[in-house]
Amino acid sequence: MLLELLLIASVKSAIALLVVITAAAYTVWLERKLVGRMQTRIGPNRVGPFGLLQPLADAIKLFFKETFIPREADKALFLIAPGISLVAALLTIAVLPFGETVTVLGREIMLSITDLNIGVLYILAVSSLGVYGIVLAGWSSNNKYSLLGGLRSSAQMISYELALGLSLVGVLMLAGSASLREIASAQQAVPFVVLQPLAFVIYLIAAFAETNRAPFDLPEAETELVAGYHTEYSGMRFATFFLAEYANLITVAILASVLFLGGWHLPVVGVVGSGWLAVVLGVLWLLLKVLVLLFCFIWVRATLPRIRYDRLMQLGWKGLLPLGLLNIFATGLGVELLARGWPAPLLVAANVALTLAALELLFRLARPLAAPAAAGARAAAGAAARGGE
Repeated sequence: MLLELLLIASVKSAIALLVVITAAAYTVWLERKLVGRMQTRIGPNRVGPFGLLQPLADAIKLFFKETFIPREADKALFLIAPGISLVAALLTIAVLPFGETVTVLGREIMLSITDLNIGVLYILAVSSLGVYGIVLAGWSSNNKYSLLGGLRSSAQMISYELALGLSLVGVLMLAGSASLREIASAQQAVPFVVLQPLAFVIYLIAAFAETNRAPFDLPEAETELVAGYHTEYSGMRFATFFLAEYANLITVAILASVLFLGGWHLPVVGVVGSGWLAVVLGVLWLLLKVLVLLFCFIWVRATLPRIRYDRLMQLGWKGLLPLGLLNIFATGLGVELLARGWPAPLLVAANVALTLAALELLFRLARPLAAPAAAGARAAAGAAARGGE
């Protein structure tokens, strides 16, 4: 019995790792194609039809590319830092559910490696370990640019982890559980994005910062830090950081789909029934949501410029953190008012209004202010014009 459980868990782990690593590689291809289209370019099209073999060509190139270690680097930490980032990124998939339970050879098998009753807390805890790999990479390289990138990343991830964690509290309050499978099951009637629009916005913005995506990619700002924390890395060690970043991107997209968008639950579940067809359609439905979210991540990268670091910190501490606390208060108040007989549409409308007001606040915090010199010049020009009159 124990051997059978271990065998099933090993097979599911191997399949999940293969799928996530392959998906991370092809997310790079998707990003290059989409950004190319948005910038009136073609994108990768030389290797295979539509450039579909480009990830394989890149992997082969990086595998045979020369790697080196800086003379004054801390060699042990320099070597293990990429592995820490990748392992932390891949460990999160252990609790990610991809669909309903299926029956194979008379045995029920969950479409996830395991189902923890503290799945949300597990993901928050494991994903936070990834910052150690980035900080150690920056520190061990004996490069000031790398060190600054590592310090930026640690401050950024700590700041936005708080907001991301607070955005999930409202979901846990509504679902009454921290199990991802039970949270998805609680959305069979209404997805939580309808009841928690502010939490969804906070989660997405914090996810951009947590994954070091534009416009929050300051730890690897090429205009300031050469390449940031991985400046001294090349070959497969550099590819490991790259793989970890895109694995994290896929993880936050799946997590958003499960926590806010209903997961694999179809809006027409009563029509398709509950057999294998429903399971396959549910997995495809979840995949479609993940692809839409990945497109949004790529779209934002191609659209928004990188913000200043002080604006990044201000947005996190003065914007997202207070709004996360406000959302917890509003969720508790809404649950209590709903129990007292208040109409649900009225509470949803109030939540949407609160979200719109919060978006205006966030836009104001992220918007760059006029430079003092420019403001002084305008004031002087105005005074001169008035004096001339």
